[in-house]
Amino acid sequence: MAIVKTVLIGLTAAIMTVLVHGQTDSLISANCMGCLCEASTSCNATSPCHTPPGGGYFCGPFLISFPYWTDAGKPVLKGDDPNVKGAFENCVLDLYCAAKTVRQYMKKFASDCNGDGVVSCVDYVRIHKHGQNGCSAPLTGIFEKQFEECRARLGVI
Repeated sequence: MAIVKTVLIGLTAAIMTVLVHGQTDSLISANCMGCLCEASTSCNATSPCHTPPGGGYFCGPFLISFPYWTDAGKPVLKGDDPNVKGAFENCVLDLYCAAKTVRQYMKKFASDCNGDGVVSCVDYVRIHKHGQNGCSAPLTGIFEKQFEECRARLGVI
């Protein structure tokens, strides 16, 4: 079990490095991005697009939807056109572009969701999970469990 934890910590550190490379102006910390990614898909960089039983269409390591990507300003890979079919999938299936999408979404919609007077990682994760209009809802289930374990392990505030 200790080796699994060591591997997970190493993987999280590597992914966080990728997520913040060149992103020093970000509102959301590297550790927070890593925990958000872990809670979403165990930070599976090859997580495919899918439609869950409740509906919607979610893609990539952060499980980003088309409306979320649109609200984030439709970031794209270099040389891609946001108005071309497939631009959404191309971006959110790419770890760098997906992270950029999350950062731009948070820059636009950051708010104190839990009413503690501070916009923190917990708020960003709620915004990501529930959207800008539903972020007062608490986190639940496996998503919450994975986020809280990562948060405790990395000391994320």
